[in-house]
Amino acid sequence: MTDIYSLSLSARATLDLHSLNNEGGEGNQIQTRMVNIVGHDGRLHNVNAISGDMWKHIQAEHLFRLAAVQGCVPLCSACRQFNANRISADEDYVQAIGEKSVTDANALDLLLKSCALDDIEGNLITSGNRSLARKSVVEFGWIVGLPEVTTTDSYFHVKYANERSEEQRAQDESEAARGSNLGQAIFHRPASSGVYAIVTHLELARIGLNDITQKYAIDAEQRIARHRLLLESLCFAFLEPNGAMRSTQNPHLVSFEGVVALSNGPIPAPSVSPLNDGYLEEIEAIQRNLEPLHQGGITLRPFKTLSEFAGIMADLVQSTTPYTLSY
Repeated sequence: MTDIYSLSLSARATLDLHSLNNEGGEGNQIQTRMVNIVGHDGRLHNVNAISGDMWKHIQAEHLFRLAAVQGCVPLCSACRQFNANRISADEDYVQAIGEKSVTDANALDLLLKSCALDDIEGNLITSGNRSLARKSVVEFGWIVGLPEVTTTDSYFHVKYANERSEEQRAQDESEAARGSNLGQAIFHRPASSGVYAIVTHLELARIGLNDITQKYAIDAEQRIARHRLLLESLCFAFLEPNGAMRSTQNPHLVSFEGVVALSNGPIPAPSVSPLNDGYLEEIEAIQRNLEPLHQGGITLRPFKTLSEFAGIMADLVQSTTPYTLSY
């Protein structure tokens, strides 16, 4: 078994005809999310993007499903229902930390022992006049379209009313007057296609770590179980993406390529944004330059397809454990 301190994913995905992250509507026009970036050419660009919040929610949902089925890690009562408030909605936990004798360190220990989802995904506890943060082990950046090869179009849609009897038409008009969703509606839907840059980072050494006491609140066996579920959920997040309008605009994932960087000591796994055309070469150069200081400290696992990425992640699930910090 190999210990992993941290893992970074730098990748490019070609997604066609998706509408994963819309930000609302104006009139009959659904608007897609656009962001301003500085490209590798040093110029400003306005491009389509999918928020890191969206992709983290996808990963968290896969983690929840795996944990619920396998039963190898604990979940608080709220997380067992996939409540967005997580342990903050667990009455037993809120009551337990409400005692004056319970310090923030004690409250964080109880969170880590009680729920793997809160441990990995992070939370902010505000009950009992506290402001106690559990920093997430998982970090997702925006998934950003490359300016030169990403576009968003708007497509015309209409819901047609069928021919009906005069009696049915009169009934429909009466219901429409009461605000029912009947009759004909014209609207415009966006769909985006392009090559998207992805950056993700996992602080695997922090699984189960109380950031206040700098000690682990759970044993090694439980840390390994959470480590493996996290790696598997990250893989599934790209095998089955979620988001808006998937019932009729399920994205076409055409290609997926990049590199998984691993560090086996207290050094960060390198990551360079795939918005830079030379991101792979940059990451490889970082590995070479750090090799004299940390021999074998960084391992790179490049991939050209989604199936190769799945194979890498499956191997890591079976052959690695989380690094243990010691102070």
